[in-house]
Amino acid sequence: MISLKINLSKLMNKISVVIITYNEESRIQKTLESVKWCDEIIVVDSGSTDKTIGICKEFNNCKVYHQSFLGFGLQKRFAIEKASHDWILSLDADEIVTEPLKKEMISTLQNPLANGYNVPITMLFMGKIFKYGNEHKMPHLRFFNKNKGNFNNNNVHEALQVEGEILTFKNEVLHQSYKNTFHYFEKFNTYTEIYKNEALKKRKKAGMLKCLFRFNLEFIKLYFFRFNFLNGYPGFVWSVYSAFYVFVKFNKMYEANLTH
Repeated sequence: MISLKINLSKLMNKISVVIITYNEESRIQKTLESVKWCDEIIVVDSGSTDKTIGICKEFNNCKVYHQSFLGFGLQKRFAIEKASHDWILSLDADEIVTEPLKKEMISTLQNPLANGYNVPITMLFMGKIFKYGNEHKMPHLRFFNKNKGNFNNNNVHEALQVEGEILTFKNEVLHQSYKNTFHYFEKFNTYTEIYKNEALKKRKKAGMLKCLFRFNLEFIKLYFFRFNFLNGYPGFVWSVYSAFYVFVKFNKMYEANLTH
């Protein structure tokens, strides 16, 4: 019986978790705690000035590398290159693997039926786990065999590209993307600026009418048709912020087009 267990252990696929970080001391602890059962954690930090690196080094199976930020796609590719094992779980520094998902992943790796797996991600916003809308169990391709795929090189909105069959896990990751409103708008400005720059490279344009109408259309879609009204007050705030995000990114394009 002991010999059988050892042989099964040798045959079992191992997991490398890859995470890119920058000043994540307030959230990285919970993320690492949720994946400390994995065989290896690879953290690629782009110059944190807080306690992020120190927290990461407290975990025995965590390896920390420094790399100046290359853009999201290339940064994650760099992290994957450092991974020792074939199976990769790509996490953000503000995501937590739930216990049911942990068990599902361990079971799946005993006999993988696909080269990649979508991971359902549910948002935790203003202290509330969203049970409705796009932010509830939205599938994202995050778990894959690195011999069959990798991230593209996009600076923002990077995506995994995996050959062969892709299946979807039933259980979820919890995503606490924003610490508070101040943090939301810090990220908001960064992402809308990146979007504008990428759009200019592709010679995209945004007219005044597009800017004027998109806010209302986005809010109605998110709050009513995507059922965020069922997520209570946080669902209302999320719908307003998200609609404003769309308005601002198009308005930035409009401003840029005036000077080009």
